[in-house]
Amino acid sequence: MRATVMYGAGEVRIETVPDAGLVEATDAVVRVTRAAICGSDLWPYKSMEQSETGRRMGHEFIGVVEDAGSDVRTLKAGDLVVAPFVWSDGTCVFCQEGLQTSCLHGGRYGFDGVDGGQGEAVRVPQADGTLVVLPVGADDALMPSLVTLTDVMATGHHAALAARVGPGKTVAVVGDGAVGLCGVIAARRLGAEQVILLGRHSDRISLAREFGATDIVSERGDEGVERVRELTDGLGAHSVLECVGLEQSTVTALSIARPGGAVGRVGVPQEESIPAGLTTFMDNVAIAGGPAPARAYIEELLPDVLAGRIEPGRVFDRVGPLDDVPGGYRAMNEREAIKVMIEF
Repeated sequence: MRATVMYGAGEVRIETVPDAGLVEATDAVVRVTRAAICGSDLWPYKSMEQSETGRRMGHEFIGVVEDAGSDVRTLKAGDLVVAPFVWSDGTCVFCQEGLQTSCLHGGRYGFDGVDGGQGEAVRVPQADGTLVVLPVGADDALMPSLVTLTDVMATGHHAALAARVGPGKTVAVVGDGAVGLCGVIAARRLGAEQVILLGRHSDRISLAREFGATDIVSERGDEGVERVRELTDGLGAHSVLECVGLEQSTVTALSIARPGGAVGRVGVPQEESIPAGLTTFMDNVAIAGGPAPARAYIEELLPDVLAGRIEPGRVFDRVGPLDDVPGGYRAMNEREAIKVMIEF
């Protein structure tokens, strides 16, 4: 089969790799029909050291079950399924608590002999605990929005929950990438009254407004912080969604939270320490977040996608076949595309 392999910074190839096949009795083999390139895929694209063997890429995909192991009980061949971006058994103590990203028997696609999601097929370990059957056909018009449930919409929702978004609150979203835009959707869905997006790209700003952003702050650094405070009567936001992970975006997020507010961090941190420690301590600002347990959120978000109440699939502004994936990485890295969907 053909799949995406990264050999180093800026070096992405489509290559022939061994076919996906069952290894454990709890596995399923999924023939991929849609996949995506994630903003987190750009970190190795910028910095990965050269590798002779390469790294299989991708963790966002939907597909059709082709085969299932003898211990799989909830799936059968022909089922259309959505795969959250990590696999999990669904039964361990952390899965039972809704934190499948910490599953004691889980893992990540593209590591430890497991296929990446940007390929023609994937062996999914712990299939019963991981995959969710979709009640639509593989060519349904909702497919772009359904793909976002694998990661970016779930991650935006996770940021909103971590930041304690609720009815009547003022929310600030730091970052205008796909996750930040989904954070806007999530904030409005949870009842936020004012949603301030911190971003500076016109196409993303337009989409954010359509998703429900009430205010846009394009200034950065201290100027951006001051502008948010102007929009919040000098108090700051109740809830801040940090959707980038860089030091400056983290400083901004922590600086615009009001006393007693909360910051939900879902941008992969590029620094080991959290800045502004004394200020957030003295202001009783709660800091939470991490990788989103997408599996815990799919059933909650799916009805709103199916009913058209939310349309997170609009973050995809480029669609192409598997052969276009290297160009998709370049386009996202150069900010020519918000998010790329792959059709098989």
